[in-house]
Amino acid sequence: MDKSWTLFLDRDGVINLEKKADYILHVGEFGFYEGVLEAMPVFNQLFGTIVMVTNQKGIGKGLMTVDHLTEIHDHMLGEMKKLGGRIDKIYFAPDLDQDAYNRKPNPGMAFQAKADFPDIDFTKSIMVGNKLSDMEFAHNAGIAHSVFLATTNPETPFPHPLIEQRFNSLAEYAAHLQALTKA
Repeated sequence: MDKSWTLFLDRDGVINLEKKADYILHVGEFGFYEGVLEAMPVFNQLFGTIVMVTNQKGIGKGLMTVDHLTEIHDHMLGEMKKLGGRIDKIYFAPDLDQDAYNRKPNPGMAFQAKADFPDIDFTKSIMVGNKLSDMEFAHNAGIAHSVFLATTNPETPFPHPLIEQRFNSLAEYAAHLQALTKA
């Protein structure tokens, strides 16, 4: 792995604690998973491009605005930056329609990222998510590698045809990659 690789990250259940059957509507409800802030600088060293792809149906339902989402993301990025982490761009799908092109598992956000970062090579990309829809997104976009985090859905079977690797947390995955690069 070198800086020509791209990391795609889901948000809720990967970066931050997910509210069961509800939405993160404002900064006060946003809380990082343990070890995420320390994991991001590891990814910063390994990946040339890091993007976030997140379904945000709360906007489509009128529960929050794009401005509220921007405040949450500005807070998240600011905290990451303090420790040397980064996300190059955040893509979100506010759509209510499950079949909307940009809503995961559909590949629209991956292709938006490719348009913004033409050097993205899906054969040298990894998608990290906590739901099978994230793994389907990777498959549908042609993203070569899929990593499942068992943070919110530990009952998801593994091995599974859509899941290449499984870890308990983003911090555990970062430690795994760090160990591989030192070997």
